[in-house]
Amino acid sequence: LDANGTVIKDSGPLEDRKDVFFYLSDDSHYVPRALLFDLEPRVLNSIKSSEFKHLYNPENFFIGKEGGGAGNNWGCGYDTGEEVYDEILDMIDREVEGCESMEGFVLCHSIAGGTGSGMGSYILELLNEHYPRKLIKTFSVFPMLNNESSDVVVQPYNSVLTLKRLALNADCVVVLDNTALSGIAEDRLNLTNPTFAQTNALVSTVMAASTTTLRYPGYMHNNLVSLFSTLVPTPRCHFLVTSYTPITISQNIQQNVRKTTTLDVMRRLLQPSNIMVSTNMRKGTYISILNIIRGETDPMEVHKSLQRI
Repeated sequence: LDANGTVIKDSGPLEDRKDVFFYLSDDSHYVPRALLFDLEPRVLNSIKSSEFKHLYNPENFFIGKEGGGAGNNWGCGYDTGEEVYDEILDMIDREVEGCESMEGFVLCHSIAGGTGSGMGSYILELLNEHYPRKLIKTFSVFPMLNNESSDVVVQPYNSVLTLKRLALNADCVVVLDNTALSGIAEDRLNLTNPTFAQTNALVSTVMAASTTTLRYPGYMHNNLVSLFSTLVPTPRCHFLVTSYTPITISQNIQQNVRKTTTLDVMRRLLQPSNIMVSTNMRKGTYISILNIIRGETDPMEVHKSLQRI
């Protein structure tokens, strides 16, 4: 799809299921099944003026009436969510009514600021209350471990308050943290002082990869239930760690990518330098692992590689 949601001609065989995350509008272009919430207008207005301004449904943008944001305050974001309860629920219901056989929701947010943590927590509770039979998956960006690199002094409080809602109301939480993302951008992409736009590109890469089996269905893991049942052993043990390899940027793809084997890729996925969470994985134990491998791969090679790791 191009920036307007139109299918690009000569883009190869169209075997993906676009209807999972998009719907076809009356003028024959695809529109994301997405709602965009923010309590201050800067980011959403930048989307409206970007090359993607005709992609999203303009009715699916929610900007706080006062436009001052949540002041990096969890309570302010949560209370604002309660105040606009009807408006939020109407937007969600409208999108749900346009779906067939809807399985669940995906929430993307940060837990450090006021809107992503406070309003994000409220939306989580709202979804769990009104759609108790639907699954909820989140991509939650955790703050930098070193507070000196952030001007949000209350981000530990915002994070703790949000973690409770993630534990109680989400079925699956994909954990990403800015410390690890910045480290990957510096070490793997050779970027000095990476911007949020550059680290967000890493997040979008992980999101696209983790939804591959939903968009290109095969014989297994082609719905949320099968993904969750593989990765979540118990309801409360649903915080997932992600890893991705190889990580490249388009202009340097020739220099960065070399010939790899299935075993090499699977080993690299377990290396700390490719994991998008700042934690020492060698001190813990893997309860479950799901490798999503793209490209032409022999299943026998995957099986042999698993035995050698």
